[in-house]
Amino acid sequence: MALGFLFSCNNSRAQVQNPAYRAMLKGLYKNTVPLIGVKQAQNTAGYLFLDAREWKEYEVSHIENALWIGYDHFSPDNLAGIPPDAPIVVYCSVGYRSERIGEQLLALGYTNVHNLYGGIFEWFNQQQPVVNNNNRPTLRIHAYSKTWGIWLANKAQGVRLTFYHPCCCCCLPGRPIIS
Repeated sequence: MALGFLFSCNNSRAQVQNPAYRAMLKGLYKNTVPLIGVKQAQNTAGYLFLDAREWKEYEVSHIENALWIGYDHFSPDNLAGIPPDAPIVVYCSVGYRSERIGEQLLALGYTNVHNLYGGIFEWFNQQQPVVNNNNRPTLRIHAYSKTWGIWLANKAQGVRLTFYHPCCCCCLPGRPIIS
């Protein structure tokens, strides 16, 4: 009961701007990892951001100073040197994969783990900066697939969406699509 209260309190601070996106996330999340909203995550110094997307997604853009830990090939070895009480924010495109990785972190004994509500898509939607592999600001974002890319609302001039997912034919490998 106390654990459910903790998660529900934490969820109340996590918001996304699009009501349809909010409804989709509500059905997607299992609420097994405490959520943190974009505003709270950006305003709290000391969080270690862990990117739970695949390398092809990370190299297009990621949150500045985020460490890539992956999803399909996640290994606890990638966490060497991170104290178990370190404040951690795990993210992926929308928050599903990062919730799964967050569950693993909690099972490994990490005690201060949060899932970024809405993922890097909501970070980007709220016009927060992302950087490329050279640590330079970019307007490119990996949309995972056309299906998931619909949740990227920030379609300002110059924003480039990249679609690539190796397991399906709905994507265009390595080919950016300008929206």
